[in-house]
Amino acid sequence: MTKAKGIEIRAKSVRVHFYYEGELCREPVGPPTEKNIQHAERLSQIIRYELDAGTFDYARHFPDSPRVKNSTFGFYLDLLLSMKKNQLAYSSYRGDESKARVHIRPKWGDEQIEKIDHIELQQWIQNDLHHLHNKTVREIVSIMRQTFELYSTRNKTLFNPTRGIKIKLPDNPDPDPFTQSEMELILSTPTNRVQELNMAQFMLWDGPRLSEALALCWDDVVSLEKGVIRYKRAMVRYRFKVTKTRRSTRTHTLLKPAREALQAQYRLTGHLPPMEVEVTDRDNKTVRKQKLRLVFLNSQSLQIHYGDQAYRERFWETHLKKAGVRYRAPSQCRHTFISQMLSTGVVPLHWIANHVGHTTTEMIQRTYGKWIKSDGADMHSIIEGIFHL
Repeated sequence: MTKAKGIEIRAKSVRVHFYYEGELCREPVGPPTEKNIQHAERLSQIIRYELDAGTFDYARHFPDSPRVKNSTFGFYLDLLLSMKKNQLAYSSYRGDESKARVHIRPKWGDEQIEKIDHIELQQWIQNDLHHLHNKTVREIVSIMRQTFELYSTRNKTLFNPTRGIKIKLPDNPDPDPFTQSEMELILSTPTNRVQELNMAQFMLWDGPRLSEALALCWDDVVSLEKGVIRYKRAMVRYRFKVTKTRRSTRTHTLLKPAREALQAQYRLTGHLPPMEVEVTDRDNKTVRKQKLRLVFLNSQSLQIHYGDQAYRERFWETHLKKAGVRYRAPSQCRHTFISQMLSTGVVPLHWIANHVGHTTTEMIQRTYGKWIKSDGADMHSIIEGIFHL
């Protein structure tokens, strides 16, 4: 091997060599022909000049270099997603992967990550993402910010172009619970989907997350007669998983209407054999096979309701229309239970929080502290009764 200034002539190739970002780089030009040697010498001079002038573009000179391919935004985006796959719940990972595939990769995947600047990002957000909800835009920007932060662990001098980009969100919509009269209409309207109606009564009078009701098993029923149950799992996007937080794993006694719905449901599914399913643990990696006897099944097929969409589309939408009740999502059953408890004026906040698996009473006050006027308690009468006035 012989060396000239900035080039290496080897037995089978000629390479240019130079220092870039503190690292010695060697890039092949071709076989060691006289023409390639001359080309390498000229290229070496150009690279030295561009490095001194601060105009050197690695991808322009060596587009097929592994260094270039490993410096694209898409390379680090893939690396980030591979890490998230083992860190996030399946539903969360699926959401991030979808946003990366649909919105981020087509625009930025092949771009050299250090060439992306703040103004270019702002223009993309304003022009290409304006049709999306602000929450979605914020999540897209968050994924990009995390990608730049991952790259900065290798290149600590990089300016993160997402810095200073803030996406404002509208106020969260207030809960829109059902009134007592609407609850009566929902539960009294006849249907051939008896199991789904039982589940509606159960949710309205116990306040679980829909995902928790879908995953409730007879093995979780401590006492059918007394109505004592424990929530241990949830069904999210076709998958069983343990509850959202440790606080969400809870045991309590049902109120009478929920207890009656459970007892009615036992006559329908309590005798059925278990089904083998996979349950993902809270680390989002450990998966255990379990044989479960689900409480609530599809009335017609006796199969599992795989997610809220199945319950909503096969029963809920049609039933509310038939009952003459303004449509709200099944999640409003949880809001309804909490609001009904608040409307009594006597149920303690900590009891409500413990019952529904909230972490703090402040969350109850902030989210649900709005009374349903048509169902609100007569506080004057309650106070006068307490003090015997």
